[in-house]
Amino acid sequence: QVQLQESGPGLVKPSQTLSITCTVSGGSITSSNYYWSWIRQSPGKGLEWMGAIDYSGSTYYRPSLRRRTSISRDTSKNQFTLQLSSVTPEDTGVYYCARGLSPADTATKGQGTQVTVSS
Repeated sequence: QVQLQESGPGLVKPSQTLSITCTVSGGSITSSNYYWSWIRQSPGKGLEWMGAIDYSGSTYYRPSLRRRTSISRDTSKNQFTLQLSSVTPEDTGVYYCARGLSPADTATKGQGTQVTVSS
């Protein structure tokens, strides 16, 4: 059974770059047909899909976040990473990594990690 675990900084200052890593166990991020995504939930808002990377390394981004978002992977560590630049307090929320069968499919999620953007 695949498990995903996010690890992040907890607190980030405005204008900095947020970086969160998802470590995957029980399955390979290069397994065919799987997509590995990032979603977040900000206070008072619903879940927001941010982007994904697939088994071949191709990336997909939410258009409104594309300019600030980068998703990469380290296949040797079975990890994938989200970087979000120029953060503001509106980027505060719980960030989740997930696995699915399409870029926006988040069927299996990690427990999430809280990120607060504050000076």
